[in-house]
Formats: sequence, structure tokens, C-alpha cells
Amino acid sequence: MIDDASGLLTIGELARVTGLTVRTIRYWSDRGALPPVGRSAGGYRLYDAPSVARLELIRTLRELGLGLADVRRVLSGETTVAQVAAAHVVALDAQIRSLKVTRAVLSTVAKRGSDAEEMTLVNRLARLSAAERRRIVEEFVDEVFRGLDTADPVIRERMRDTAADLPEEPTPEQVDAWLELAEMLRDPDFRAEMRKVAEFNAADHGQDAPAGASVWFSRRLVQLGADAVERGVAPDSPDAAEVLSGLLGDADPATVLARLRSHATHRVARYRELLALVKGTGPEAAYRAEFAWVVAALEARTAG
Repeated sequence: MIDDASGLLTIGELARVTGLTVRTIRYWSDRGALPPVGRSAGGYRLYDAPSVARLELIRTLRELGLGLADVRRVLSGETTVAQVAAAHVVALDAQIRSLKVTRAVLSTVAKRGSDAEEMTLVNRLARLSAAERRRIVEEFVDEVFRGLDTADPVIRERMRDTAADLPEEPTPEQVDAWLELAEMLRDPDFRAEMRKVAEFNAADHGQDAPAGASVWFSRRLVQLGADAVERGVAPDSPDAAEVLSGLLGDADPATVLARLRSHATHRVARYRELLALVKGTGPEAAYRAEFAWVVAALEARTAG
């Protein structure tokens, strides 16, 4: 009701004007966000027309997720709406990133049918800090290349740097890819498989070889394989032999085949796909088809 003596509004009338509940208005008033301008003879809180505008601002700020402490700071003039909004955007971005990780964890758990123990592990891996992710990658690379002094340093550093950094705002797919990648990097069997690849690299890469020149990491291999796949060149055709000649030069095809087989396994190909997904370049950047074509062409050339 309106207090007839003063023209001020009671909480009940304020609720009818704004559509808010009496309980909500009383709570905000009790917390100091909407102090009454006076009291009726019966002791009821009274509010004026500016209180209605103040209440609408409180409602808007609360709907945007601001806490009452920030609301009071805006209303008292300690800060501006723009300043609070900017700070709140930062907080919301952090919440969004956390929610994306949560979604990825739940999605992975649902797909795997994980039990409580595996769910705990998945959640822990997903929430690792950037420094912790980098430590996992560095331990993996150090073990794979330990003692291989002739291994290509460019390849070593490329592997060290490419897997640890999720984007500031990773997609659920990128978080899923990191989860799978982290498990692979910690798997002793996969480490042994990649150790074999690194040993081949060390054998290929003498002290006089240009950095990044190992044949099975070669961009030229990918380019030639991609061109052959696009042109529909059959791996066992004369045209394929011509492509290989341009790739191998004087190298022994059987030796190159042995090295490429180590790099064209399903797990190694999946490793490259996961790296590409984490980096946001997509699974096609793993060059699975290109490596497979070169291996098939080498097999055809060395058969018999």
C-alpha cells in the first residue's frame, strides 16, 4: 500500500510495481543494497520513486550475475557499472573455460562408461595447469630421446613445444584430445613405440645433416604423398615409382620403408592427429593418408 501521509511506498507496493517478491526486496534491503527512506508510524519500511529506479538497477545487475557486494559498490559510487562489468567479464570467461572442461570430462566419462576411479583421473588430467601439462610432455620427450645425441634437435624441440598448450578457450573437442593425448604420453608401451621412431631418426640424422631433414619427418614426403593421393596415383603403379624416385634419391627403399613403418602405425598416426586437434588445425593435419600412401608405394617397390 501507499503511505498516505508521505506518498511513499511500502515493500508490498514496491513488489507490485516491480514484479519482484516481497521476500527478495526485503533481503536486498536487509543487505544494504536498498535502504528505506523512512518508516511508517507502524514501523514499516518506506521507499520513494528513486527507490524504484534503484531497485530496477539492482535487479539488472543481479540478473547479470553480480554479487550484492559489487552491486552496493556501484550504487554507492565506489565504482562504475562499466568497471564492474569489465571485471565480471573476466570472471565469466574463467567460468566458461571451467564449464568447457567440465563438459569435456563428463562427455569422455559418458563415452567410456568410466567408473569412479577413471572419472577422477580424467578430471585431474583435464584440469592440469599449463605448467603441469608441459611437465608431462617434457618427461615424455626426454625419455623418448634420452641418449640419442644424433637425433634431430629440431624434431625434439618441435615435439616438446607442440603438445602442452591448450588455447585460452579450448573447445570440448580440444579438451577431449588433450585427455587422450595425456594418457598416451604416460603409456609405457607408447613411449617404447616412439622410442623406436626416435632411434630411426637418430640413425638417419648424422652430424652433417641439415636440421629437420629426417626423411620420415620430411615436409617433402607429405607434399609428394598428398599430391599422389590427390591425383589418384596407385601405390603400385609406374607413376608411383617416379614419385618415390623424387623422394628417395639414392636412399635404400627397404631401409626407408622400415623407418616409415614405425611412423605409420595407428598409434603414432593417432598421436599426430591428437596434436593437430589440440593445436586447432584438425585431424587432417596428421597426414595419415599421405604417410600410408608412401608406405604402400615402398612396399610395392620392395616386394619380391
